[in-house]
Amino acid sequence: MPRAIIDLQNSADLKSVNGVWRFAQGLVPGEPNEGLVARIAGSPARLADYDDSGWETTDDIAEWRSDGLSFIWYRINITIPETVGGQAVQGRCLIETCIDDYGEIWIDGECDRQAGAVQGFNVPQRVVVSSDPKPGDQHTIALLAINGPLAAPGGAVFVRYATLAFEWRDPRY
Repeated sequence: MPRAIIDLQNSADLKSVNGVWRFAQGLVPGEPNEGLVARIAGSPARLADYDDSGWETTDDIAEWRSDGLSFIWYRINITIPETVGGQAVQGRCLIETCIDDYGEIWIDGECDRQAGAVQGFNVPQRVVVSSDPKPGDQHTIALLAINGPLAAPGGAVFVRYATLAFEWRDPRY
């Protein structure tokens, strides 16, 4: 299957989708105790219309952040370009990522609970952003990174990689 990739950690590729990574600490950034309260119904940071304009920006989502039991949100708004790797946009668009240690992927405020929810410790994830991407379409991608293991977290939180993959069928087959 033919593929074209946009590396969401590469400045030229980020420009191609008009993307800027923003990040903030906490399950609910800005809330006391990072928003960790019993029986919380969900974090608004997952929603597409959430205002992250006050969050810090970063060119390096692979940088280690925080320690101990911690949550970090990474968000990016993308615009589907006309072409990727010299190919006209077609087929489907996926985000492929690996979040250290655990991660969730939210696309336009929705989580694919089969592929976008926590899958395990440092497990690569692949979620459809759009099954029919069109140039100019806009999407909000929110990644929730959680340090683990939860009962004895070590290291820090970071995103190992994040790419947009465009895949399409070869018309010859």
